[in-house]
Amino acid sequence: FFHGFDVEEDLVGSLASMSINERIKAIQKLPETMRKRREIRNKVLKEITKKSRHRGAQPSCCTQCLQGAAVSLRRFGNSLLECFQPLQIWHKTLKIIGAEFGTSVLSYFVFLKWLLNFNLFSFLINFGFITIPQFLAAEPNNLSFMGLELFTGAGYFQKTVLYYGFYTNATISKIENGPSYNMQLAYIFTVGIYFVICFLILLFSMAKSFYRNFINPQAYSGNASKLLCTWDFNITNEKAVKLKQKNLSTQIKEDLTEINKEVLDFSMMERVLRIAVHLLAWVASLGTAAAACTGVYFLSINNLELFMKGHRNDLESQAAMLVLPVIASLLNTLIPFFFSWLGHLERFQTPGQHIYVTITRIIILKMSVVGILCYYWLNIVATSESQCWETLVGQDIYRLVLVDFIFCLLGSFFGEFLRRIIGTTVCVSLGLPEFDIGRNVLDLIYAQTLTWIGILFSPLLPGIQMIAFLIVFFVKKVSLMRNCQPPRKVWRTAQMMTSFMFLLFCPSFLGVLSVTGVTVWRLKPSEGCGPFRGLSSMYAAVSEWIQILESYTASKWVVWIYHNLITSELFFFILSTIVLIVTYLYWQIIQGRKTMTKRLHEQLIN
Repeated sequence: FFHGFDVEEDLVGSLASMSINERIKAIQKLPETMRKRREIRNKVLKEITKKSRHRGAQPSCCTQCLQGAAVSLRRFGNSLLECFQPLQIWHKTLKIIGAEFGTSVLSYFVFLKWLLNFNLFSFLINFGFITIPQFLAAEPNNLSFMGLELFTGAGYFQKTVLYYGFYTNATISKIENGPSYNMQLAYIFTVGIYFVICFLILLFSMAKSFYRNFINPQAYSGNASKLLCTWDFNITNEKAVKLKQKNLSTQIKEDLTEINKEVLDFSMMERVLRIAVHLLAWVASLGTAAAACTGVYFLSINNLELFMKGHRNDLESQAAMLVLPVIASLLNTLIPFFFSWLGHLERFQTPGQHIYVTITRIIILKMSVVGILCYYWLNIVATSESQCWETLVGQDIYRLVLVDFIFCLLGSFFGEFLRRIIGTTVCVSLGLPEFDIGRNVLDLIYAQTLTWIGILFSPLLPGIQMIAFLIVFFVKKVSLMRNCQPPRKVWRTAQMMTSFMFLLFCPSFLGVLSVTGVTVWRLKPSEGCGPFRGLSSMYAAVSEWIQILESYTASKWVVWIYHNLITSELFFFILSTIVLIVTYLYWQIIQGRKTMTKRLHEQLIN
């Protein structure tokens, strides 16, 4: 017995003196059971810990205190996460949707949740740096609240922090000879830094989604692992077990459908006929989009003339301004149904092709309508006789966001609920409707684009959009569960979230940057309202601030950065060149890694 104990002690000592790789290989080669190997490994680790304690000096009191504080903070953070876990109301919902309807429908709700969190972040930034300081300098609102303002955004709301025109151009200081708050700089820097953060977040999200769905090696060898290695044996609840089984079953079906794609061989006549049908569908869709944009343009001009002729503070005149958002939202709601019908006529080989073509047509429609509205705001409203054209634009965007939200809810009722009633009672052959991913995703992108454009004219608009997205999440979830059926053709949509991010970035976000740039650099602010009244442009506030800093020696570095970097075309040219080179090199690395992964996968199969 003692001899065996001495041998094991010698073995543990010799293993403890080895390097990590040598130790792992030596333990693996031991002619012992798995349980015995684990016991030896644990003894080796204890021996290594003892030696390290003997070698190292005792930590100081300060180090012990810092380590104790770090452990306490970590435990406190874990406790907070456990407390807030039940508040993540969508966590279980997303699991159920993924199990019942697959990743294609799930991608819509994941994207909606991401936008909701994004608008929460936007609201907190604007409320903290723009709205709260304005409350300190706010004047009393003498207008009466009639109730119709909730729909028009005019009347009482005109003299609140909801709109640009209410914000002061003065430096706020509540303590004499104390610190002051420059509202002009706070307004333009908050909006500017917010857009920079949005730019970085979108780039990071696209890169992360692209890596996960296009580059990750697990995407090429995940079928066997899903079947054999992904079950969580900690799940004991019966409902959770069934939900996990459904989820795994749906994922495996999607992967098998992706592998066993059927390639149809058409005759020459059939190919010509299909091409003709596609061309006619595209002509019809582009013609419909052009007609819709023309109608919105002429309606917007007539609507402005109607408003300018009437009493500017008359509530009935303001209510007449609801005509434009109602018609625009009606077109944006009905025409996508027509596009979906065209897609069914074209009979695409896969559901993915149908969805991506429909998304392309809807994005052309919605971005064209937004482009027409931006032209109307920046070239017609901004040069009108309105006392505060920025507030007028903010009211227009508020009405568009609100009416679009109402039409989104009505779309769920008429497009899914009534369709279910018809498909189950009147015309049983139609059956239950499927969830229209393309139309619903583009509704979200359109709403987020309006929010980004409106931030400059209505700083609290992200808060309104956040509430709207939260309601849409639960309405769509209930409508999906009660009215829709899972996709008839199961298919894998690993790249769909990446496509959504790309569409949100381009053309949505880049278009908003262009509109904001024109507003800040080119347009003259109103003379009688807003933080930039009396200036030649909003950006002039930054130029005047730099001129003041030039007289202070301690601020010379800020002036140098402004003149040599921010206003330098050469700097941005060099920066753009570096970004393009890095992007090209990164893309080459991605392609090489992807090729190696595919070769490795082929070797494993062979």
